[in-house]
Amino acid sequence: MMDKIEAGQKAAILAEALPYIRQFSGSTIVIKYGGNAMTDPALKEGFAKDVVLLKLVGIHPVVVHGGGPQINDLLNKVGKEGVFVQGMRVTDSETMDIVEMVLGGHVNKEITSLLNQHGGRAVGITGRDSHFIKAKKMFINTPERNGVDIGQVGQVESIDTGLIRGMVEHGYIPVVAPIGVGRQGEAFNINADVVAGKLAEELRAEKLIMMTNISGVLDKEGNLLTNLTPARIDELIADGTLHGGMLPKISSAVDAAINGVKATHIIDGRVPHALLLEIFTNQGVGSMILGGDEP
Repeated sequence: MMDKIEAGQKAAILAEALPYIRQFSGSTIVIKYGGNAMTDPALKEGFAKDVVLLKLVGIHPVVVHGGGPQINDLLNKVGKEGVFVQGMRVTDSETMDIVEMVLGGHVNKEITSLLNQHGGRAVGITGRDSHFIKAKKMFINTPERNGVDIGQVGQVESIDTGLIRGMVEHGYIPVVAPIGVGRQGEAFNINADVVAGKLAEELRAEKLIMMTNISGVLDKEGNLLTNLTPARIDELIADGTLHGGMLPKISSAVDAAINGVKATHIIDGRVPHALLLEIFTNQGVGSMILGGDEP
């Protein structure tokens, strides 16, 4: 009897997914991959299977990954401590070498290998490949002073999507490490949320999905908030509800929603198959960010 119930539940889930598969087939979805979903073995396997499934049903996933914990591990091994200013990693030249080694090497190759292992055709790239992510030096304004120099941290100047579009058209899954290139060929460490947001804008993506270690955007009591407008997000930043590492994430989500991405979501990557639940079910598992002030 239990087997029949489980089979019935699975069939109901598939039936619920069908209209979403029809709706999103042929569209591009940019996924910012980070948090526990990148470090827990079972979640990593589930993520890879989910992304490959999206490709198989005609959706075009583009993955942008972080790698903060892995960078911190290697920094600790060489005796350096990670320092952050308003959610941005202070990046001197030695740290930049480690960032490139971890993001462009170890993490990127691990993700592409896992996707390929599960039947995908994934190709790993950084913004320095074909110089498709142009960047310039970023300065941070703090309450104490403006124009704080945080090293080789960049902000996106432009993204040439030709490389990504070509890969997608030929059936590949692009896996992007958030490293940009300056006008003199120098490398810049760019926040992965920012790269994912800008890439979603330039690709005119159907969705931008950001995977995190929390259930979404929470109020001060820990309640999940959704259908968030730019005005409401400004209020949450002003009263300190949103701060630190959430700032680049939420800003990128809002910018993407305002600039043409049809829907942006912040979801809990600790939930198994969170990606499929957000895309193919009625309830979803996170917070939706709106581009206008009318929910």
